[in-house]
Amino acid sequence: MPVTYIDAIREAQLYLLETDPDVFLYGQDIGEFGGAFKATKGLQERFPGRVKDAPISEDAMIGVAVGAAIEGMKPIVEMQFADFSSIAFNQIVNQAATHYYRTGVSIPLTVRMPSGGTPGSGPFHSQSMESIYAHYPGIVVVTPATVADAYSMLIESVQCPDPVVYCEHKFLYRWLKAEDFKGDGLPIGKARITRSGKHATVVAYSAMVHEAVRAADILQREGGWEIEVVDLRSVKPMDTDTIIASVARTGRLLALGEAFPWGGVSAEVVSRVVAEGFHLLDAPPMRLNAKDTPVPYHPKLWAAHRPTPESVCVALRQLLAY
Repeated sequence: MPVTYIDAIREAQLYLLETDPDVFLYGQDIGEFGGAFKATKGLQERFPGRVKDAPISEDAMIGVAVGAAIEGMKPIVEMQFADFSSIAFNQIVNQAATHYYRTGVSIPLTVRMPSGGTPGSGPFHSQSMESIYAHYPGIVVVTPATVADAYSMLIESVQCPDPVVYCEHKFLYRWLKAEDFKGDGLPIGKARITRSGKHATVVAYSAMVHEAVRAADILQREGGWEIEVVDLRSVKPMDTDTIIASVARTGRLLALGEAFPWGGVSAEVVSRVVAEGFHLLDAPPMRLNAKDTPVPYHPKLWAAHRPTPESVCVALRQLLAY
């Protein structure tokens, strides 16, 4: 039976609860209700006392989790939506991120952030926050794009001694399926070549990996173009070596992301390629992001706001024609 992306997240939490007594889950309505997206459905029944409902105070949630991590626990905190994590910003970036630097005591905290847009979700439930948290030293930021990575990277996140922001894309929850959730053993910090090619490189992450692959399929049918797609998997640490190696093969770069364009992950990718691989480029690098506006509610406006296979194709045609 196919496993969905959200199934893999639930299975990873089940495995962690079964195998590590220091792990506990904390979040709003994650107990009997099973969470806003049912990522913890049935877990409180199996692990009473270790799947805990939290007050509607993201600041307090992370504060409690930081204290528990200091004492040796491994909390997994579920934000109902990544957007709401801004209320816990101080606890994440000023407390959790700096604690080891200040004290030598690790903070093995994982913050699950349902990220990205879905039709009709609007500006308060659709944002991609990964670049904000990646800006701060001491935080690991992961962005799984596959069912297997959703499983293995959550387990690896909890086992990491540093605070991890785990950005799970809501659009993938039930749309993305696989026959199982066994990964290929790639660690956090290592990118994957999702699709090989020789004419241009698209560097993407999270749900945009799938949009990039669709665009590559369109261009192959259209003109025989072979587009290489690199899945970053984690945005901090970022696997610059795999990116540069891909650009060396293709000579062209499109950095793709769903987040807002200013100061984002795609800008970091372009910056690193220009700084370390400028001599490899046959065309100016390009990037494509969502529009620099709040995320609209209407499904048609939302579709026009974020990159799609069609808009990726437009950018790649321009890149290939240079």
